[in-house]
Amino acid sequence: MLITKSLVTATIISACALSAVSGAAMARDQIKIVGSSTVFPFSTTVAERFGKGTDFKAPVVESTGSGGGLKLFCSGVGDQHPDITNASRRIKKSEVEKCAKNGIKDIVEVKIGYDGIVLANSRKSKQLDLSLKDLFLALAKNVPDGEGKTKPNPYKTWKDVNPELPDVKIEVMGPPPTSGTRDAFVELAMEGGCKSFDWIKAMKKADKKAYKALCHTIREDGAFIQAGENDNLIVQKLIANPSAFGIFGFSFLDQNSDTVQGSKINGVAPEFELIADGSYPVSRSLYFYVKKEHVGKTKGMEEFLAEFANDKAWGPEGYLSDKGLIPMSDEERDEWAAKVKSLQVLSM
Repeated sequence: MLITKSLVTATIISACALSAVSGAAMARDQIKIVGSSTVFPFSTTVAERFGKGTDFKAPVVESTGSGGGLKLFCSGVGDQHPDITNASRRIKKSEVEKCAKNGIKDIVEVKIGYDGIVLANSRKSKQLDLSLKDLFLALAKNVPDGEGKTKPNPYKTWKDVNPELPDVKIEVMGPPPTSGTRDAFVELAMEGGCKSFDWIKAMKKADKKAYKALCHTIREDGAFIQAGENDNLIVQKLIANPSAFGIFGFSFLDQNSDTVQGSKINGVAPEFELIADGSYPVSRSLYFYVKKEHVGKTKGMEEFLAEFANDKAWGPEGYLSDKGLIPMSDEERDEWAAKVKSLQVLSM
């Protein structure tokens, strides 16, 4: 038999195509979850319960940060890609578009509850009562100079920012730019303090890009220290250094309340009820996103979603509230549970 070059090429292409189809059709028997360090303890708790209470394997949950998780999630469809990503902020339109380009056209959005972002320090130190303006002046790269312009942040101590605050060096550990906690902090806390200056607030309409650059850019002179995605590590560093502060989600404060305390913001303490009713000014919604293309391929997907979107988990008396999750209202939980059950696709 004469074997031509074209026949060999066709055979190789056919074999590769068959392999790709087979790989896409293969069912994985363990759910892969990535994403937010804030949602991580909630997701891990549900995964552990799911593994113990069903015949399915407990999902593998990895803390990569919201931005990092969405990048992994949107990279493609198939066994090598995550099924679910956790997020401490809502998915961006640009991320939805990236997902679509890589074959992920059906994303199921699941809101799980609320969280407060805290500025915490050791219980060995004084609890601070900060305004949003104080936070902005302490952590912004550039600050108002008093003449309608800006200057590089000169403030070294909290007393420099506000004479009523202690004469202690500004030293704040927080998450990297890939973190949803960082995104929410700059939007809620930094921008909240930034726009307390009328001339900066007016800039939002005149030059939105310049406004955002000023209000959202954190200083890089050592006063703010990027501490990675490990919030437990920040807690340990606060215990070791009573003068320092750390930025993380309420759940980590709740789990370590014997050693660290949250600062009051605008006079309001970061407490469960005050976050739930909206009184605490630095609070946000928490989510996870599901790759609908993987439902029916990765074993246990629908069953895991049913475990999470259930009052025994996310309800007021649920086991996640013991971990610090702030529950949604009864009506809101019912609405999201219905979306999960029907696998309603996200529309933006």
